[in-house]
Amino acid sequence: MKPVERRLMRDIPVLRRHMTTSSVLALAGAGLIVTQAVLLATALADGFAGHGVRTGTLAALGAVMALRALLAWLRGVLAQRAAAAAKRTLRDRITGRLQHTNPLRLAARRHGETATLLTRGLDALDPYVVGYLPTTAGAAVVPLTVVTWVFLTDWTSALIIVITLPLIPVFGALVGLHTAQRTARQWRLLSRLGGHFLDVVAGLPTLRAFGREHHQTKVVREMADAHRRATMRTLRVAFLSSLVLETVATLSVALVAVPVGLRLLHGDVGLHTALVVLFLAPEAYLPLRAMGAAFHDSAEGISVAERVFAALDDEDDAPAPAADRAPAPDARTAPLTLHDVTVQYPDRAGPALRDVRLTVAPGEHIALIGPSGAGKTTLLSLLLGFVTPTSGRVEIGGTDLAALDPDDWFRQVAWVPQRPHLIAASVADNIRLGRPDASDEEVGRAARAASADLFIEELPAAYDTLLGEHGAGLSAGQRQRIALARAFLKDAPVLLLDEPTAHLDPESEAAVTGATVALMRGRTSIVVAHRTSLLPHADRVITVRAGGITLPDPALPDPAPQAPAAPAAALAPSERLVAS
Repeated sequence: MKPVERRLMRDIPVLRRHMTTSSVLALAGAGLIVTQAVLLATALADGFAGHGVRTGTLAALGAVMALRALLAWLRGVLAQRAAAAAKRTLRDRITGRLQHTNPLRLAARRHGETATLLTRGLDALDPYVVGYLPTTAGAAVVPLTVVTWVFLTDWTSALIIVITLPLIPVFGALVGLHTAQRTARQWRLLSRLGGHFLDVVAGLPTLRAFGREHHQTKVVREMADAHRRATMRTLRVAFLSSLVLETVATLSVALVAVPVGLRLLHGDVGLHTALVVLFLAPEAYLPLRAMGAAFHDSAEGISVAERVFAALDDEDDAPAPAADRAPAPDARTAPLTLHDVTVQYPDRAGPALRDVRLTVAPGEHIALIGPSGAGKTTLLSLLLGFVTPTSGRVEIGGTDLAALDPDDWFRQVAWVPQRPHLIAASVADNIRLGRPDASDEEVGRAARAASADLFIEELPAAYDTLLGEHGAGLSAGQRQRIALARAFLKDAPVLLLDEPTAHLDPESEAAVTGATVALMRGRTSIVVAHRTSLLPHADRVITVRAGGITLPDPALPDPAPQAPAAPAAALAPSERLVAS
């Protein structure tokens, strides 16, 4: 048994119960096989001897055959249920891990490969659970039972079976090593094809805009052809394996049947004994042949299980243990402090942040400016807990953020990203993500506070209007106001805004700016700003450049925090960008 199979048994209790049940059913089936062989031999021997077949023998034979059919049906039903439960367990674990994965790492994943793993990938476990595990249990029980009975009936034939029986697993293992490699390659190609195809579909509008859709059609066709060739090579090996196993099993049965037939002709063995041996000999080899065939069918499932456990064991994605976590301090009175924080991403030569020291007082409004890639979003990710400092500490009220209960901290933080994600649900449900138990009246108040109520009420079904994935059907400004409505509804004491007015037209920018200023009031706010509309409402403007920060000179006056925001439309193009 491979390490991944041992882990499947260890981590999924339903598979252990499935193996136990399969072993019990296999033992019962082995007893029925022996009984059927003896009864059939008795009926034939009596018939050839001219005594006539007894009615009781035929009735017993019919009952045994019916019981074997019932056992086969029961084994299939239980195996299907075990497979469904195992797949559900693994899907729950993967989705649970994704829920706790660093969102920055999650965004970098190829979502198509993850979708392929959760759907087509886990479905490949069916042959392993339904076919391979029950046949493995049968291969461990049936040959031993059959050989024991044959030994009691005719020890010479039993000796031949014992000598030839190991040939099947030996040849099966030799071919199986090659099959495992081919199947692993087949799954890699399928995963790559599924991931690339989903990425192509998601980016189809951009590809059409640049006239590259025909090129991607060729790429997908080539990838599909590579997967087809790999699948055919795997099937050829599987057919070769079946030929080898069937040939070895047939020759082994012949080695038993020929001596028994010759001894029967010479009168050295009775007809009843010879028939019992001839009926039982194929049954000794059949489970091993079935296990070999099932192994090839389940090889893809084993490869998928390895990928699943590799994803679950990824230390970078592992959620922090919740035990011994302290509750988060009240953010309304707790300062946010960064002590000599450095963040180094593995794929970047220089640090994203270097020795940053910053303290944000409760209720203070901070604006972060600077060129793209300077580290502004990384700083917000530190406060969210999405990024762990390479060195230094992030403290909330004097307590290390890494020591706090993340869920408790998230309840006190409202985050409005640059490109908010909207789900395929109603407008009200998208706003209610800020507080799932909010009433319709509270959702409406949050929408009005975010200046989103007017365009929402113009939608076909107002708040009940269903949106497409990623908010399809709304403009960028409308999606931004939905995200602000979420933050109003959550009413968290800490507000983190990542360029809330980016990519907006002047009218939308003015509306979002007004809603953002209202949202910041009375909250600790940190805003990443590329435009100047929010800067007059900041208590401090901090420049982030090349991973370092430049604090404002305390001898200089603050940048007019009480001055009204200039309308975005009135700004000159050069004024709309913050000088870096």
